[in-house]
Amino acid sequence: MLELRGISKTYQRDTDLLTALENINLTIEKGDFVAITGPSGSGKSTLLSILGCLDNPSSGQYLLNGSVVNYLSDIELARIRNFKIGFVFQSYNLIPRYSAFINVQLPMVYAGLSQTLREKRAKLALKAVGLIERMHHKPSELSGGQQQRVAIARAIVNNPSLIIADEPTGSLDDNSTNEIIKLFQQLHQSGKTIVFVTHNMDLLPYANRVIKLEAGQLVK
Repeated sequence: MLELRGISKTYQRDTDLLTALENINLTIEKGDFVAITGPSGSGKSTLLSILGCLDNPSSGQYLLNGSVVNYLSDIELARIRNFKIGFVFQSYNLIPRYSAFINVQLPMVYAGLSQTLREKRAKLALKAVGLIERMHHKPSELSGGQQQRVAIARAIVNNPSLIIADEPTGSLDDNSTNEIIKLFQQLHQSGKTIVFVTHNMDLLPYANRVIKLEAGQLVK
């Protein structure tokens, strides 16, 4: 499903050229549950950004479902992100003035779906994460774990085949962490491909593959 061929990513900082990723070759199959780990600065978030079509590599090829995507236009990449990939972030990225119900609908607004369909799908997504009774609450009225569940509902509302999560439990207590990882397990069991970055070694056994990065290179 996902294939990286000789992927490297460099950044220009003043007069220095910094290498974030170096010659990454990696295949992630449909239905995989993959954890990416490694020390800070090892390139985890950069790798996740490339997998999520949020950033382009400096060299190499990224194939999604057999098609090279790193040369597509911004409009084409935005369409892939909206329909094929769901994103979950450590900071939730919810809009404070909107209810959970409206936050979950936002990807469908960008997709141009009708209000009737948006509301139907949003209710189903919130029900799937156990928050239908709090759908009209704003983020400030929800716990951290509940906010992350709203973020997961938003990520799955367009029924993407791939879920990408960057430290999805990094801001949560142990109980909330367990709730979120159970949700990811359920999504995986339903056929979703899951790729998540974590520093929490306790979460690695939940994945069926662990990828370790050091200094921008794949070591495991």
